[in-house]
Amino acid sequence: MIEALPAQLVQLAAKGETSTYGELARQLAVPGPGSIAKLTTALEALMVQDAGAGQPFRAALCTGRLTGGLPAAGFFLKARDLGRYDGPVEGPQAVAYVAAERAAIFKLYTKG
Repeated sequence: MIEALPAQLVQLAAKGETSTYGELARQLAVPGPGSIAKLTTALEALMVQDAGAGQPFRAALCTGRLTGGLPAAGFFLKARDLGRYDGPVEGPQAVAYVAAERAAIFKLYTKG
């Protein structure tokens, strides 16, 4: 279940892929109701770990269903709380930030 989240994100990164929150919740068999909320709570905890380790945010691999390929607004708010982002939750600055985080994650976890 949620315990497998870090490994699932590493698998996504190793393949250079992203996942919607819903797909990830289903793959991890996160029980509902509130499966997405449970998942995002776990993702935010990983963001704290990643920030502490000086690593890119693995949570950047998640996309909202209606966010045009970006993570949900909570991702940006948490990144801001952690001092790693100071911008809007949508638009060109958000797109560039997520692209940079994903590139760093893919570089860290892909074999090549």
